[in-house]
Amino acid sequence: MSNPINNRYEFVLLFDVKDGNPNGDPDAGNLPRIDPETGNGLVTDVCLKRKVRNYVQVRQGDKPNFEIYVKEKAVLNSQHERAYDSLDESDAILKKVPDSCAKDDLNAVIEVVGAQYLKLRDSDKCLVLNPRATIAEMKKKCKADKKNKLNEEAVAFVKNLLDVAVDLEAQKWMCKNFFDVRTFGAVMSTGDWKCGQVRGPIQLGFARSKHPVLPAEHTITRMAVTTAKEAEKQKGDNRTMGRKFTIPYGLYEVHGFISAPLAKQTGFSEEDLELFWDALANMFDHDRSAARGEMAPQKLIVFKHDSELGNAPANKLFDLVTVEKNCGEAPPRTFSDYTVTVDKDNCPKGVTIEERI
Repeated sequence: MSNPINNRYEFVLLFDVKDGNPNGDPDAGNLPRIDPETGNGLVTDVCLKRKVRNYVQVRQGDKPNFEIYVKEKAVLNSQHERAYDSLDESDAILKKVPDSCAKDDLNAVIEVVGAQYLKLRDSDKCLVLNPRATIAEMKKKCKADKKNKLNEEAVAFVKNLLDVAVDLEAQKWMCKNFFDVRTFGAVMSTGDWKCGQVRGPIQLGFARSKHPVLPAEHTITRMAVTTAKEAEKQKGDNRTMGRKFTIPYGLYEVHGFISAPLAKQTGFSEEDLELFWDALANMFDHDRSAARGEMAPQKLIVFKHDSELGNAPANKLFDLVTVEKNCGEAPPRTFSDYTVTVDKDNCPKGVTIEERI
């Protein structure tokens, strides 16, 4: 794996749909999602992340470090168990210490626990507790007798610390092996094998169409039935009626955010970033279905900051991109019915604009 990214990014993705349903709402009979007040179409961030995950899975296959955590038919808690099974012998010390806490003296336990936390602190980790603060808290809780033994409260505290340390090691393994965990983050604090929660460096908003969309309902016919009982009831006619919802055309805009500090916590690398850009450019070509019609990326505008924390507010950068309809009063039906302008002349200092699509 290459080094974590060192720059903050924002990006604007424009994609369109023609005669399809880009993101059906299961609570509304699978109708295309819309803003009820404005009529603008919506596509959720979860929907877009799903397409990114699917593309990475198709492209990378079983390549190490590029597995997908949230995938079809996955059992998430089983993946957590894999992380614990992967802990090597040096990490096994963490599991052994609690059993010997009662008989080891305080300084010996502190030495073992402190060494492990120092190792975690100096490693390429996701989250780390301060080892000095941890040891100080342990001493505070410990009411040692003349033999410097640990009392029950201190033993419980040490065990809890070590459980957290093991969780961190398992969390590191999850970030290393699953592309979507180190990219989007994940809640992995379920089941018997807990790996905590990870905040991913890449976050997306909802995509919103530039103009209102009008969902259309279509009656469709299948020249077959599902069961023999249905065929008998229809006396050989064997037809099944159904419904299909589409929008004639919609151009959607979504904003994305990439945090360099969070990338360092999860290990999200320059290689991962290039794969993500590639996924945004190609994910629709590997997600075809009759229901989704024709979907395609039209523009990907990336704002790269010269620093980790950024050189300009994200909202000011997004304002540099304008999308205007150029087809008069006629409803837009193709991407050419819009004009996209990027105001590069007013780009803030320390920010570079790149049009990747």
